[in-house]
Amino acid sequence: MSSLSELVSWLDSYLEIGAITDSSWNGLQVEGSTEVTKVALAVDAGHEVFVKVAASNSQLMIVHHGHFWDRVDPSLTKDSRQRLSPLLDEDISLYAAHLPLDRHLEVGNNAELLRVLGAKVADPWHFHEGINVSWLGEYTDGLPRQELLSRIQEHVTPDAHVLPFGPDAISRVAVITGSGRSGGFYEAVAAGADTYITGDPAYVYHAAKDMGVNVIFAGHYATETFGVKALGVKLAEQFGVDTEYIDVPTGI
Repeated sequence: MSSLSELVSWLDSYLEIGAITDSSWNGLQVEGSTEVTKVALAVDAGHEVFVKVAASNSQLMIVHHGHFWDRVDPSLTKDSRQRLSPLLDEDISLYAAHLPLDRHLEVGNNAELLRVLGAKVADPWHFHEGINVSWLGEYTDGLPRQELLSRIQEHVTPDAHVLPFGPDAISRVAVITGSGRSGGFYEAVAAGADTYITGDPAYVYHAAKDMGVNVIFAGHYATETFGVKALGVKLAEQFGVDTEYIDVPTGI
């Protein structure tokens, strides 16, 4: 058993919550029980997810996409109270880590995805206000494009969409989990990547074809499961608490 305050303090420090500005209200968003024996981890906040967390007998929930955001009214309206009711009724705390979890070198979405795909995590890239959010990956001996796609289909999603316009032997991969948009594609090209992997589709078909770059869209949700899973393992090692990953795929 660990105290909520101890866990939150460690998470804030380990994830460097205050190191980067974000539209997410990162950190503790809902305060519940002061004692924690089990932590649930999920990609998203949402009523359906909260119900599953309440059924898991957890006292703390950690998500990548939290409930509170800069552009969302924080008032506890009837709708927001209903959304949060499974947590409020069971005294469950909610902790969110958006960009801090994307960028973390040890348990971050981007670094973990590169490791899952067998790439060496190399240089930092994709900067937000001067702070990197992601990392480049390298295949020293080159990796056949079909092998990379096979790894994505096995470990990420069977439904990846590929623009196979770059070299067949891949050596430098730029990854932005979730939504890298078209801006991420052009950053990847500028960083010397021959392959760009992100979640949400971006309209870069002709640009990728003309520039000779492979592009793989592997799903927003599917590419962002890795950070919370890795964080759960770290928490279990650090504090001896039980952890459970709550999987609620969105198909997006």
